[in-house]
Amino acid sequence: MSYLSDLEDREPAGRRLRERLARPGILRLPGAQNGLAALQARRAGFEGLYLSGAAMSASMGLPDLGIMTAADVAFFVRQVAGASGLPVVVDADTGFGEALNVMATVAALEAAGAAALHIEDQILPKKCGHLSDKRLANPGDMAAKVAAAVRARRDLLVIARTDAAASEGLEAAIARARLYLDAGADAIFPEALTSAEMFRAFAQALPGVPLLANMTEFGRTPPFTAAEFESFGYAMVIWPVSSLRVAAKAQEELYAAIARDGAATALLPRMQTRAELYETIGYFDYEALDGQIARSAVPGS
Repeated sequence: MSYLSDLEDREPAGRRLRERLARPGILRLPGAQNGLAALQARRAGFEGLYLSGAAMSASMGLPDLGIMTAADVAFFVRQVAGASGLPVVVDADTGFGEALNVMATVAALEAAGAAALHIEDQILPKKCGHLSDKRLANPGDMAAKVAAAVRARRDLLVIARTDAAASEGLEAAIARARLYLDAGADAIFPEALTSAEMFRAFAQALPGVPLLANMTEFGRTPPFTAAEFESFGYAMVIWPVSSLRVAAKAQEELYAAIARDGAATALLPRMQTRAELYETIGYFDYEALDGQIARSAVPGS
């Protein structure tokens, strides 16, 4: 049976994430842009997942410029957390507004199943953290958002992301991180660091603080492994858009083959079979559960 069998006994997602972070070893969080990807990641043995704003936006056919709404994100959270049952760290962009909006966002995403969310210190229109010309919020304004998020949450972890390293320098990013920690942040996400030395220096400046590293492809950060990030002093690492990029490339090749050949036959060896899909989504588990419900007799009937 799928994770459905233990729904009633499960602790809130935020508590489970805290418990995992209290154990040794870096937490590896691959991106999962929908429920199917979440199930595949769970079957691969991951203990948690990441939901990327860039991946959600791209799934909607939109650029990652803060166009999505909190309601859009909650839709994805329900899919990924609901399908997998794993703790999900969610990209909440800038919080979708100021302090009161941030509180509403936290409440909505935690209700949808998020274990943690991060908000960033950019102003709209925000950009991918690995692009240039990002505009930053006043540190005090960002700290107010962090405090509002902490006030609104029940068990969810609040992660403060700072994009300051690229434009203001590492020391300014560290100063911002300390301010956000004072406001109540549970962890810090320094975005777009460009060398092992920068990652180490940031961690050394904030001893004991859970830190999240971003291992996105085609960005400013060199390719590091999870073990390397752990040696730098990081508690979590995300691969935010990797699954989407692989899936999108495969879809592009499929559509090209159909347009060229009038058939999908050339891509059959790369397709998940019907049996494999049904195994992944627990098709027969759901069918068996439906049968049990259908056979149940109502007392007194």
